[in-house]
Amino acid sequence: MTDLPLTTLTRVRRGAHHQRTDRAALYDVIDTALYATLAIVRDDRPVALPVGIGRDGDDLLVHGSTGSDFFRRIAEGAPVSLTITHLMGLKYARSLFDSSMRYRCAVVHAVASVVPPEEKEAALLTLSEHLMPGRSEDVRPMTAREIAATLVLRIPLAEASVKDNAGSLVEVDDDGEDRSVWAGMLPLRVVAGDPVTSPQTVAGTPVPESVRRAARRVAASGTA
Repeated sequence: MTDLPLTTLTRVRRGAHHQRTDRAALYDVIDTALYATLAIVRDDRPVALPVGIGRDGDDLLVHGSTGSDFFRRIAEGAPVSLTITHLMGLKYARSLFDSSMRYRCAVVHAVASVVPPEEKEAALLTLSEHLMPGRSEDVRPMTAREIAATLVLRIPLAEASVKDNAGSLVEVDDDGEDRSVWAGMLPLRVVAGDPVTSPQTVAGTPVPESVRRAARRVAASGTA
């Protein structure tokens, strides 16, 4: 697919110079995130839930229980809005009005489709590899009952916006502000802690490489 089209839903109006329309920027925001916020309007009220994500080409995959009213409504065609945000720092300007955040974010607008039964296991493995790379090699295969109980949705990445103000300035020359007031950045990043072994795990069982791999990924990106 080509660069992201500008539509009434995707055009950034505040800080428009921070908008990115290249699809590579969208994929980077998605691929360095572990979760997103998925929202619909249900019974005339907005509802938003955090969901794990994984990208499959030009689509985003999410999953939930087949018994979930939220996910069933999406499967039936309720329009969705999905948001991913990487908070990178707090900007301390010399006024509260000019203080803000540094972040990268993506917002996707779409109608999802249901992944058919014959493609569901592969889609779930794609999600697993994004969230916990290599973990499927450590554990037993999914059972038919587990797969049947899971609803997998495919969200096309055709209508999306990306905003990246990571390089935005804290101050500008000749703004008339008092330079004796401290201004600057407080960088923020996500940190993975040491793995905590389940108390029922056999004593001496080593932490698998898949867990350490996930920790290294978080350390490298500083985001989740």
